[in-house]
Amino acid sequence: MTGRSAATDRPASDSPAAVAGPTPAAGPTPAAGPSEAASRTPGGPPGRDHPAEQAAPTETIAADHLAPHDLPDAARVLILHAARADAPTVARLYAHGTGAERRAVLRALPHLGLFAGPDAVPLVEDALRTNDTRLVAAAVGPYAALHLSPHSWRQAVLKCLFTGVPLTAVADWERRAQGDGELGRMLDDYARERTAAGRPVPGDLDRVLAMTRALPGAPRALTREES
Repeated sequence: MTGRSAATDRPASDSPAAVAGPTPAAGPTPAAGPSEAASRTPGGPPGRDHPAEQAAPTETIAADHLAPHDLPDAARVLILHAARADAPTVARLYAHGTGAERRAVLRALPHLGLFAGPDAVPLVEDALRTNDTRLVAAAVGPYAALHLSPHSWRQAVLKCLFTGVPLTAVADWERRAQGDGELGRMLDDYARERTAAGRPVPGDLDRVLAMTRALPGAPRALTREES
């Protein structure tokens, strides 16, 4: 595992197809279980009653309406799923991969047997330390929504706002942001800092801030402009 923030091109032998190896003998796909979190708290991962199902990559990728430049990522995700890559394999691929290969590892996490456990959290946290917006967007997918701690997830949301990664990239953000007063405080501080510096406040910030003020079953919370 490496903490570097910039990925460099690697030879073809470092690709998921080469490193992951051939597909093992056919057998049942490991079932994804719920997170180990015992209960749902504001900003926290889901509790045991939250389904943690592995979506079939072919269905998810087809639904994404990928642009041509996304097709190599999709192919790598399918290779990792077919190879049933385990935690040591994805860690090795991420550590030695190019930016595109790292992105594919992160996007493949919801489709692998390790989705139910926290083994890949260090990979997500490493990606969130970079300034590569495509890597950051891949890092805040379903795996991050399920496993990042409240503090790490809040920092991930701020990272997306700061770097311009759209809120649509953040999986399950409505559920995790709902009623999260600490995230609301952080967003308020960030908005004030931007305003004081004469910089625009990201449009997505108000959407998240409104959700932090919402309670389950309550009407839509007011945005900063409405309140």
